[in-house]
Amino acid sequence: MKIIDAHIHLCQEPYFDQIAEVAGHKNTSAHLKDEYAAHNIVHGVVMGNRGLELNEHHYPDYLSYCIGLDSTCFNEAEVVQQAYLVEKHLQRKNCVGIKLYPGYNHFYIYDSLVDPFYQLAMQYKKPVAIHTGLTATSNALLKYSHPMTLDEAAVRYPQVQFVMCHIGNPWLVDAIAVIEKNENVVADLSGILEGRIDSMPDFFKSKHGYISFLKVWLEYLDNYDRLLYGTDWPLANLSNYIEFVARIIPEKHHDKVFFDNANRIYELGL
Repeated sequence: MKIIDAHIHLCQEPYFDQIAEVAGHKNTSAHLKDEYAAHNIVHGVVMGNRGLELNEHHYPDYLSYCIGLDSTCFNEAEVVQQAYLVEKHLQRKNCVGIKLYPGYNHFYIYDSLVDPFYQLAMQYKKPVAIHTGLTATSNALLKYSHPMTLDEAAVRYPQVQFVMCHIGNPWLVDAIAVIEKNENVVADLSGILEGRIDSMPDFFKSKHGYISFLKVWLEYLDNYDRLLYGTDWPLANLSNYIEFVARIIPEKHHDKVFFDNANRIYELGL
């Protein structure tokens, strides 16, 4: 089975080095390439955590990227320059979308200040990925990263393809409601696991309540064309993540979730 990892990060920082080590990995491009080859992961989509300058975003052929707006908060003085730079990225073939971090940057994704970026997404026919759910830092604000905010954005911008990153975890009920209601919203399954798990059967036993809850709402949605496999590398062990998703997604839908959907949504042409 071929796999596309639709949500990873490439940051050479001590924090990412540490979480990679906890997950049983090394936070290096060489290690990632080897691990991808070992697990038949044929492509990955980087969620930008760098600046907006073009020279900060060079990736090998097996990676595409979404240009991330996470370096500054939105204000009128910055949006024009940011939009200019974002457009330069979207003109690249390997830039397959935009990534927004509302919880970290304290803005609602339906705010009019974001309009220029949605206009660019529509112009270049590329999706907008949104960080939803819990955040990695305590100074972020959860009211901005709640998946329900995506409902208003999806209604205001029906021509934009939204990707709800982390499926709004832990607000799974709200996330599924937003996905079911809005045809222009899909979700990736990244960021659910952390670190390395020694025994997946034991993990499923100890986390039975949560996993059952997740499976119930995925079954309620019952639309596996709207779910993308992703890991949030280097947060979690790759072997663990493949096994985890294979267990919660019915086998007949594995090809869709592990490969087809990301290939279609991000127009990877694989």
